[in-house]
Amino acid sequence: MDKQKIDLYLTTNAKYFEPSAIPIIRQKLESADETTFLSVQSCDLKDPTVLLIISVLLGSLGVDRFMLGDIGMGILKLLTLGCCGILTIIDWFTISKKTKQNNFATISMIL
Repeated sequence: MDKQKIDLYLTTNAKYFEPSAIPIIRQKLESADETTFLSVQSCDLKDPTVLLIISVLLGSLGVDRFMLGDIGMGILKLLTLGCCGILTIIDWFTISKKTKQNNFATISMIL
Protein backbone atom coordinates (compact mmCIF):
# COMPACT_ATOMS: atom_id res chain seq x y z
CA MET A 1 0.00 0.00 0.00
CA ASP A 2 1.24 3.50 -0.83
CA LYS A 3 2.47 5.33 2.28
CA GLN A 4 1.34 8.72 0.94
CA LYS A 5 -2.26 7.51 0.68
CA ILE A 6 -2.12 6.10 4.19
CA ASP A 7 -0.62 9.32 5.58
CA LEU A 8 -3.24 11.41 3.81
CA TYR A 9 -6.08 9.22 5.12
CA LEU A 10 -4.77 9.30 8.69
CA THR A 11 -4.14 13.05 8.58
CA THR A 12 -7.63 13.87 7.37
CA ASN A 13 -9.36 11.41 9.72
CA ALA A 14 -7.21 11.73 12.86
CA LYS A 15 -10.01 13.45 14.79
CA TYR A 16 -12.15 10.33 14.51
CA PHE A 17 -9.67 8.12 16.40
CA GLU A 18 -7.76 8.17 19.66
CA PRO A 19 -4.07 9.06 19.25
CA SER A 20 -3.04 5.63 20.55
CA ALA A 21 -5.05 3.93 17.78
CA ILE A 22 -3.37 5.76 14.90
CA PRO A 23 -0.19 3.58 14.81
CA ILE A 24 -2.30 0.42 14.92
CA ILE A 25 -4.43 1.61 12.03
CA ARG A 26 -1.30 2.63 10.09
CA GLN A 27 0.22 -0.83 10.56
CA LYS A 28 -2.96 -2.58 9.43
CA LEU A 29 -3.35 -0.29 6.42
CA GLU A 30 0.24 -0.91 5.30
CA SER A 31 -0.45 -4.63 5.11
CA ALA A 32 -3.87 -4.19 3.46
CA ASP A 33 -4.59 -4.43 -0.24
CA GLU A 34 -6.16 -1.74 -2.44
CA THR A 35 -9.77 -3.00 -2.17
CA THR A 36 -9.57 -3.09 1.62
CA PHE A 37 -8.22 0.45 1.62
CA LEU A 38 -11.13 1.57 -0.56
CA SER A 39 -13.53 -0.07 1.89
CA VAL A 40 -11.90 1.79 4.77
CA GLN A 41 -12.14 5.07 2.89
CA SER A 42 -15.84 4.58 2.20
CA CYS A 43 -16.59 3.68 5.82
CA ASP A 44 -18.92 6.10 7.61
CA LEU A 45 -17.22 7.46 10.74
CA LYS A 46 -19.02 9.39 13.45
CA ASP A 47 -17.70 12.82 14.42
CA PRO A 48 -17.01 13.02 18.19
CA THR A 49 -17.71 16.76 18.28
CA VAL A 50 -21.13 16.36 16.67
CA LEU A 51 -22.03 13.57 19.09
CA LEU A 52 -20.94 15.74 22.02
CA ILE A 53 -23.22 18.55 20.87
CA ILE A 54 -26.09 16.10 20.41
CA SER A 55 -25.37 14.65 23.85
CA VAL A 56 -25.58 18.09 25.43
CA LEU A 57 -28.79 19.01 23.61
CA LEU A 58 -30.65 15.68 23.40
CA GLY A 59 -28.70 13.39 25.73
CA SER A 60 -31.51 12.94 28.22
CA LEU A 61 -33.58 11.37 25.42
CA GLY A 62 -30.80 8.93 24.53
CA VAL A 63 -30.28 10.23 20.99
CA ASP A 64 -26.50 10.15 21.41
CA ARG A 65 -26.54 6.48 22.36
CA PHE A 66 -28.88 5.59 19.51
CA MET A 67 -26.48 7.27 17.07
CA LEU A 68 -23.59 5.22 18.45
CA GLY A 69 -25.57 2.03 18.01
CA ASP A 70 -25.96 1.42 21.73
CA ILE A 71 -29.70 0.75 21.57
CA GLY A 72 -30.06 -0.68 25.09
CA MET A 73 -28.58 2.38 26.81
CA GLY A 74 -30.52 4.63 24.44
CA ILE A 75 -33.81 3.05 25.47
CA LEU A 76 -32.82 3.24 29.16
CA LYS A 77 -31.98 6.93 28.86
CA LEU A 78 -35.17 7.58 26.91
CA LEU A 79 -37.45 5.90 29.45
CA THR A 80 -35.75 7.36 32.53
CA LEU A 81 -34.76 10.75 31.08
CA GLY A 82 -31.10 9.89 31.40
CA CYS A 83 -31.60 8.20 34.79
CA CYS A 84 -32.76 11.54 36.16
CA GLY A 85 -29.88 13.32 34.48
CA ILE A 86 -27.04 11.29 35.97
CA LEU A 87 -26.23 9.26 32.83
CA THR A 88 -26.65 12.36 30.73
CA ILE A 89 -23.97 14.22 32.69
CA ILE A 90 -21.66 11.19 32.61
CA ASP A 91 -22.08 10.96 28.84
CA TRP A 92 -21.09 14.59 28.40
CA PHE A 93 -17.62 13.62 29.58
CA THR A 94 -17.35 10.18 27.96
CA ILE A 95 -19.21 10.38 24.64
CA SER A 96 -16.21 11.61 22.62
CA LYS A 97 -14.04 8.72 23.78
CA LYS A 98 -16.83 6.21 23.13
CA THR A 99 -17.29 7.62 19.64
CA LYS A 100 -13.59 7.28 18.85
CA GLN A 101 -13.56 3.72 20.20
CA ASN A 102 -16.62 2.90 18.09
CA ASN A 103 -14.90 4.32 14.98
CA PHE A 104 -11.79 2.24 15.71
CA ALA A 105 -13.92 -0.89 16.13
CA THR A 106 -15.62 -0.20 12.80
CA ILE A 107 -12.29 0.20 11.00
CA SER A 108 -10.85 -2.87 12.72
CA MET A 109 -13.72 -5.01 11.48
CA ILE A 110 -12.92 -3.99 7.90
CA LEU A 111 -9.19 -4.52 8.29
